[in-house]
Amino acid sequence: MSSDMGQTMHDYKSGMEMMSREAGDTMQAFMGFMNSVLCDCVLDTKTKELIALGMAITARCTYCIGIHVNKALHAGVTHAEIIEVCKVAMLMGGGPAMTYIAEVRKALDLFEKQQSA
Repeated sequence: MSSDMGQTMHDYKSGMEMMSREAGDTMQAFMGFMNSVLCDCVLDTKTKELIALGMAITARCTYCIGIHVNKALHAGVTHAEIIEVCKVAMLMGGGPAMTYIAEVRKALDLFEKQQSA
């Protein structure tokens, strides 16, 4: 089942590689902005990744869900904390957000398995 998320992440990476080749200045500027926003500042990276994941669920962005589950796990977020974010996203985003919890599960299946390997 996580192969769907694996393909999603492969497609995302391919798209970003194309943009880096064909619009390098724009991608460099965007990545710099993203890195400055997601760094440890007033809020730590772990907290910011939890926020980003909740927003990805309510925005119904499969790519963003995969990216931020992976980054959250690397920032030290636990499985239980991700489930808590899912509950808040369901509260704020209703049924449409709830359906995207399936994408969170796929990302967890993929990235938790990779971390334990």
